Amino acid sequence: MKTARTAPLGKDAAALAGLFVVSGVLHLVRPRVFESIVPQPLPARRTLVYASGAAELACAAGLFVARTRRAAGIASAALLVAVFPANVAMATGAKRRLERHPDARRRGYLAATLLRLPLQWPMIRTALRAGGVIARR
Repeated sequence: MKTARTAPLGKDAAALAGLFVVSGVLHLVRPRVFESIVPQPLPARRTLVYASGAAELACAAGLFVARTRRAAGIASAALLVAVFPANVAMATGAKRRLERHPDARRRGYLAATLLRLPLQWPMIRTALRAGGVIARR
């Protein structure tokens, strides 16, 4: 029986790892873009943006390496849960901007941020499957 340590990385988990790489690099290269979605009560926004970018890169690397895949799958799921409030803040901010200045571009952006929210759950499931925490279909 293949486990997370011996099975090749599935396409869905490879896509998640790729998404983490792209997002992690963006967090490190363009942190200002992400600072506005850090929930208000949290301090040191820039530091949190850098930390989440580094965590995304570490999770991606861990998913690609069979020996670390279980821990990376669990860490990836935890990271996705941890950043969910920022995704909600992004949607909330998009709604406020649209209400102040309605236009098609802002409407599309709001739609994208809202559609992104329920996608977090399949990504969490993918991370847990990659780590062998839940069975693959």
